[in-house]
Amino acid sequence: MYSSEITDFMGKKGISVGDKVKIGSDDVNVEGEIMPKTEVGSPDTLVIKLENGYNIGIAYSPDLEISLLTKRKGKIEFPKAKTKSSHNLPSVELIYTGGTIGSKVDYKTGGVYMLTKPEELLYEVPEVSEIANITISNLFNIASEDMSYHEWQKIAEEVARALNKGAKGAVVTIGTDTMHYASAALSFMLKGLNAPVVLTGAQRSSDRGSSDAFFNLKAAMKIAAHSDIAEVGICMHSSSSDDKCHFIRGTHARKMHTSRRDAFRPINGRAIALVGQDLDITYASDYAKVDPKSKEKVEAMTKFEAKVALVKIAPNSDPGILDFHISRGCKGIILEGTGLGHAPVSTIHDHLNWLSSIKSAVDSGVVVGMASQCLYGRVNPNVYRNLRILSTAGVVYCEDMTPETAYVKLGWLLGNYSAERARDMLNKDLRGEITKRLEFDENFLV
Repeated sequence: MYSSEITDFMGKKGISVGDKVKIGSDDVNVEGEIMPKTEVGSPDTLVIKLENGYNIGIAYSPDLEISLLTKRKGKIEFPKAKTKSSHNLPSVELIYTGGTIGSKVDYKTGGVYMLTKPEELLYEVPEVSEIANITISNLFNIASEDMSYHEWQKIAEEVARALNKGAKGAVVTIGTDTMHYASAALSFMLKGLNAPVVLTGAQRSSDRGSSDAFFNLKAAMKIAAHSDIAEVGICMHSSSSDDKCHFIRGTHARKMHTSRRDAFRPINGRAIALVGQDLDITYASDYAKVDPKSKEKVEAMTKFEAKVALVKIAPNSDPGILDFHISRGCKGIILEGTGLGHAPVSTIHDHLNWLSSIKSAVDSGVVVGMASQCLYGRVNPNVYRNLRILSTAGVVYCEDMTPETAYVKLGWLLGNYSAERARDMLNKDLRGEITKRLEFDENFLV
């Protein structure tokens, strides 16, 4: 709550939270809406939302001047768009699952929470009605860090349903934290895909002036409706400016920054396509293309083995973590090794030697894969002696896959195939997750 001084000050003027006011002091003179005080804010500072969407705080003082412009009318609701239909436009399914793109600031706590409905999101971007005929599937509304393979399965089934009913493509709005896990999962789960499936989201909530939500959504819709890409991918800002979005293969994308709008980068490859502000599509690398003659239905192969672990190798790390996972019934382990795919196997400190635990895991039927925590580059079992030792012990080297993609792939393989078959397929390319020749985005270290 605001302080008693501010509460009395507004009460005498007949002003309440939600009213539009003109407020000023010696330092500032603005118009805006009075917002509730956040839990973390000072009770002696008024929070005002400006017309441009940004908030400012104005410290209370006895000489502060305030006047009422308009009273809040009833319950505040965000306007919703009505979807339109045109015979000249392709059909796209918008599958809404939550995340920052469907969030607003909670002025009671100061944090961001998921509230926006898909129709509210579309209200801010009426241009999408000129890109495609949009059908909305409001699947669920949760943060991506709260998602599990159960949600990936539901999304895959919804995408398959929409495409098999005739949609030209699908756009999945989803939280960014684990978007690259979901894009990898959908890449493997959607068998016989012959359409673009585009995951998009936002780094900044849709009610912020600097939100990236709307350009991301327009670019994603353009790829889904008007490209000939037959792959799952992520479409987000390619730079911190609103100049271009890039569409990255779902098995080679990774979130590389906590807050920048261009957080997602292609790993060990280039983006498949770029979408400019005028929504023109420029293709940047090879991709699987839509076959217009194909009559094959998309099959959602959604079985998934949840008892798979992703284990990071670090100096002084205890190999007993593998024994723990085995004791818990783990079926597969992806090691996130150092460099070319190393783990301590020749150390003079026996209690830090991972070799015995790795052999025990392999001997017990656990599939053990190796990816690199370097992210960029390829693991190789043949360069150093220690690498050869691990390979001989039964570790599968996962080429240039990211640890996250290898982790998701192994869970999917073990859910759909025998352990022996999963082991054989782990380092084989199924959905573009392994490349023969590495290509680097020129900005890969930015």
